Amino acid sequence: MYNTRLRHQLAITSHLMANQSDLRAGDVQDQAQEHDPVVVDAAVSLMPINGEARPISDWVTVFHLVMVVLDPYTHESSWILNTSGRVLRNFAGADCRVAYLVTGTPGEAKSFLGPWAEEILTFADEDRYVVKALGLQSLPAIVHLDHQLNLRTQAQGWNPKEWRNFANQLSRAMSWHTPLIPAAEDPSPFNGTPALG
Repeated sequence: MYNTRLRHQLAITSHLMANQSDLRAGDVQDQAQEHDPVVVDAAVSLMPINGEARPISDWVTVFHLVMVVLDPYTHESSWILNTSGRVLRNFAGADCRVAYLVTGTPGEAKSFLGPWAEEILTFADEDRYVVKALGLQSLPAIVHLDHQLNLRTQAQGWNPKEWRNFANQLSRAMSWHTPLIPAAEDPSPFNGTPALG
């Protein structure tokens, strides 16, 4: 009788473990589907606020491209301005090109960013073509593109944990030091605004 009960318990345990394994596999599959890889069209143009538009592929021939994407018409993007500047400044010496991408005209980008526009390469994306090509859903955002224009990693909205994970991954890829996220002066977490306006 004892052996029968033991075999019954083992069978139940084995069944539960198999179900949990299937559930975990399903979770992983769902996560993979939610984060399908994005490859940006090489013909998409990037317009620097002080220069002429060039294909985005021209900007990743030597260095990876790391951009903070901001909407100058929202409070949310203004709240993250100094935080994002600090993060970009941290990686300015690494083997990547850091930049702002602002969803406005060159003049609006300069006005919105203030001194940051003089320190950090800035692109204007008035019609949000680049934002759409990146597949972004909400702004502010931070993105990392490699030489093949693969979107290696991203964070959308302001979630310090997600931005810290982004910075950790970028630091490993660039063999560079990681900025402190969040810092004492950073805002509380908040959701972003619709990326396409």
